Amino acid sequence: MSYKNAGDVLPHKLLCEIQEYINGEYIYIPRQTLKKLPWGALSGAKKTLQDRNREIVARKNNGCPVAELARQYFLSTKTIYKIINAAKNG
Repeated sequence: MSYKNAGDVLPHKLLCEIQEYINGEYIYIPRQTLKKLPWGALSGAKKTLQDRNREIVARKNNGCPVAELARQYFLSTKTIYKIINAAKNG
């Protein structure tokens, strides 16, 4: 998140009105609910994790032991089982 100077982006009249409530301090303006992006949409993190999880499930289905998957992906065996179960139920 980056900061913008309100004087550069807001109409003068609106800026003056906001200054009546908060003068010279920082204010956070949240996104509109309808314009919020889902987690990982910009960074690609969600897709990366989905691809990793599909790979884990495929390797498990091809006989790779859970302990080996946990070691290779730096995850706990419990997490590997959660990924496998989520794929079965999802």
